[in-house]
Amino acid sequence: MNYRNLHAWDVSATRAVEIQKELRSLIELTPLTDVELVAGADLAFPDAKHGVAAIVVLNISTMRVVEQVIVHETVNFPYVPGLLAFREGPVFLKAWQQLRVLPDVVMFDGQGIAHPRRLGIASHMGLFLDLPTIGVAKSHLYGSFIEPPNVQGSYTFLYDNNEVIGAVVRTKVGNKPLFVSPGHKCDVLSALKLTLRCCTKHRLPEPTRLAHELTQKYKHVGLFG
Repeated sequence: MNYRNLHAWDVSATRAVEIQKELRSLIELTPLTDVELVAGADLAFPDAKHGVAAIVVLNISTMRVVEQVIVHETVNFPYVPGLLAFREGPVFLKAWQQLRVLPDVVMFDGQGIAHPRRLGIASHMGLFLDLPTIGVAKSHLYGSFIEPPNVQGSYTFLYDNNEVIGAVVRTKVGNKPLFVSPGHKCDVLSALKLTLRCCTKHRLPEPTRLAHELTQKYKHVGLFG
């Protein structure tokens, strides 16, 4: 699959922050419609210099895998909180180029607009793909919230001052909630509804859960020797 090349990746941390500020105005928050194929993306880093990216495309009516790809790539950008897209983005885009089936939505194991500069990995990659994207993070990065009740399907909203930027969702009783935020061409309620629809038996939505399984399976099998 092709994507738009919006900027160079070989930049300093200072320039990376500037790029985020420049791109944030391009994010569109609109309701999702007619979703059938949902891709889940996950990245893992076996060591400081190598990344693994997996993309799994599911038909959410049947929850069957339509396609999956996994790639590895050398990484150069260091781990910097708030700038993870500059480390993860090039690895993800290499995997995206291998896809043959175009999904309707891409879910990322990471943040969307619930980010200090409103440009987490899901938002950043959404602009590159020009597709609807959602961030489904396992941990809190930004925004204030009240813990949702310990009831499956319960949620509260995530706020930046008085603005809703995401939802804190309990997908499984007794488990920590997920932090869901729209990335691009999606809104908060659409991101919330689709995430809950994709959470069947597990804490994580099936697309990102299966992508995570792939990265964990392959990151220790000698791809980097």
